[in-house]
Amino acid sequence: MQKILVANRGEIAMRVMRTAKEMGIKTVAVFSEADRNMPFVRYADEAICIGPALSAQSYLRAEKIIEAAKATGADAIHPGYGFLSENAAFSKAVTDSGLIFIGPSAHSIEMMGDKISAKQAAKKFNVPMVPGTEDPLVDVAEARTIANRIGYPILIKASAGGGGKGMRVVENDGELEQQMNTAKSEALSAFGNDAVFIEKYVGAPRHIEIQLIGDMHGNYAYLFERECSIQRRHQKLIEEAPSSCLTPEIRKAMGECAVAVAKACNYYGAGTVEFLADENLNFYFLEMNTRLQVEHCVSEMITGIDLVKEQINVARGNKLSFSQDDLKITGHAIELRVCAEDPLNNFLPDTGTLEMYQPPKGPGVRVDDGFEEGMAIPIFYDPMIAKLIAYGADRDEAIDRLCRAIDEYYIKGVKNTLQFGKWAVQTEPFRSGKFDTKFIEKFYKPEYLAGHDKEAEQVAALLSAYVWEQEKQVEPTALGGGTISKWRMNRK
Repeated sequence: MQKILVANRGEIAMRVMRTAKEMGIKTVAVFSEADRNMPFVRYADEAICIGPALSAQSYLRAEKIIEAAKATGADAIHPGYGFLSENAAFSKAVTDSGLIFIGPSAHSIEMMGDKISAKQAAKKFNVPMVPGTEDPLVDVAEARTIANRIGYPILIKASAGGGGKGMRVVENDGELEQQMNTAKSEALSAFGNDAVFIEKYVGAPRHIEIQLIGDMHGNYAYLFERECSIQRRHQKLIEEAPSSCLTPEIRKAMGECAVAVAKACNYYGAGTVEFLADENLNFYFLEMNTRLQVEHCVSEMITGIDLVKEQINVARGNKLSFSQDDLKITGHAIELRVCAEDPLNNFLPDTGTLEMYQPPKGPGVRVDDGFEEGMAIPIFYDPMIAKLIAYGADRDEAIDRLCRAIDEYYIKGVKNTLQFGKWAVQTEPFRSGKFDTKFIEKFYKPEYLAGHDKEAEQVAALLSAYVWEQEKQVEPTALGGGTISKWRMNRK
């Protein structure tokens, strides 16, 4: 494998390319017209524009991506995450064209991409399941019978879903028909498949996932867990590794269940098995993500394993470079997704230009980003600007470093989640580890950040006034033809 095309954009494209460069592998970027000046385009050895800004006309055009790979002589395609990364047809098309797909087989993606077939496969290995259906619902009458049997509240979920789409909580029988129809309609619109199923609704669970990897020779290992319970709209904002609530025994049991799920579909490559855990730490299989996760960084930090490097080597046909016995947890890592969203307005996406963009540095700080100062945040894609990861010898040090890094992270021009992140990790529920997926609903109010923003604005106003006064105090230059600011002189 001498050249890899990265079928993605932004920070994950940069992430993959950096590891490829370390391995002596050339890279090809594909980009939309909106991304022409993005850093990942310049970083790649070659770059090809594959269409307009809309992802349906660019990053989701499998045939254009494969054509670009062939035109540039690439040996393999890395899909990153999102877009076509969990598209079984794309995986098959890549391999059928004679290229290497850096990810699992189309069979594995298809089996685990459908939540019903994934549950059926996992159940054969005695992986714990949330009570519910194993087949798509036929009609409302069947749904009502099942709901009455397992008890309300229930959760209606799209079989082909993800990201909270096609998902509805039903509190009682009177809501069932409307919520089911809404879920089916949303699922059809989002995924082209309106199949839905029912699960018992676990009201306040922890969302814990296991990072695993397998090779084509039957070797598997799990890289421990990630805590992903702090979410909005069923999408994660803060992740950490390891979880603050698991015992070594439960960690081992979850890891072994995750490997069993992977074996159920002859999986190879990097993947993640997600679980819900109740207040008594009883855990239940949720789904499998057949790709690299956004939050893979925290697993890398606590294990020292470069997951992208392992993905590439597995795709080459190599055996895993380590075994389960070689792995151990060292330290603690926390990731904040720095998104162009407004925490004061229900985390709605914000648009604008990065008038100022200066990421933090220093011990234990990692920033995976794909933007530079002066760039606009496009409205066409996910609003994530960067991932800020803090690592420490223990959880308290990781939290403290994350707060310090947030204070050093300067973003002007778009609203973002930095101050929410700092507030969240300093709360008593987070510090004590006593939180669940309802963290934002239970503990957060926009006014908790409003006071901070007001204080920051006052400091900025005072600083601006000071600079203005200094600029007015000028003196002749040595050449006698102009003036020089004392403020600028003092900065030398």
